[in-house]
Amino acid sequence: MSRNFTGEALEPSVLDELLTLALSAPSAGNTQGRDLVVLEGPDQTADYWDATTDPAWRARSRRFEGLSRAPVIVLPFSDPTAYVERYREPDKVRADGEAVDWVVPYWHVDAAFAVQTLLLAAADRGLGAAFLGNFRGEEALKVTLGVPDRWCWLGAVLLGESARPDPPSSSATRPKRTLADAVHRGHWGRPTRS
Repeated sequence: MSRNFTGEALEPSVLDELLTLALSAPSAGNTQGRDLVVLEGPDQTADYWDATTDPAWRARSRRFEGLSRAPVIVLPFSDPTAYVERYREPDKVRADGEAVDWVVPYWHVDAAFAVQTLLLAAADRGLGAAFLGNFRGEEALKVTLGVPDRWCWLGAVLLGESARPDPPSSSATRPKRTLADAVHRGHWGRPTRS
């Protein structure tokens, strides 16, 4: 993840290519209930920062200056209603006619697939990218951008040319889990038999 950007604008064709790839990510039932609000340039990206941060946070953040120079911020939103409606259609309705019990909210999964595709596509093109979570300001952001109430904001993807130095996250020092730690082949573990 890049946390320091030069501020140089992205070519519109490059941005459109990245967005097209993001929207080609898998979607449950091909519902495609994820939309992207794209903010370009300092006047538009300021709307994001104003809604999600405050002057005190910006003053104490060691990364804000570099982050705020990202020339593009992509805001993924998901629409739960679209999935509920889609899974009532004849090809998706349960055999017993009951509504699907959304144990996993696939509207968020699909939006995350789009974000991951966007991040990987940016990296493939040598661009800087970072995902910032939704921690505060969702309602203010939705009002500022005119996003309908039913849509859920996932977070923000910053895009642009990386600047140096790019301060690493303190999380980067955490050791990576190995295959042996995280992959369970054939079973997770066997219960002991008495």
